[in-house]
Amino acid sequence: MSAKHDITKKLSGAFTPQLLDVIDESHLHEGHSGHRHGGETHFRVNIVSAAFAGKSRIERHRMVNATLAEELAGQLHALAIKALAPGEAGI
Repeated sequence: MSAKHDITKKLSGAFTPQLLDVIDESHLHEGHSGHRHGGETHFRVNIVSAAFAGKSRIERHRMVNATLAEELAGQLHALAIKALAPGEAGI
């Protein structure tokens, strides 16, 4: 399984998102710290879920980071997160 698949599966299971984009941006970080040949080290996540309603940006990021703790402790070096509630995303 790919890291993108694992991230998508975990976030889908934890948050039942209305929108989820998991983007591998590893190619943008070649030569930077944490980059490994083959990629799958730097990701961007755009997620819209009712689970984020009433939560601060920090709380939302902590929720996503906790869900992906295993990946962050392993091969995942960087994770950019945009987490919104449905009303904030126009959904």
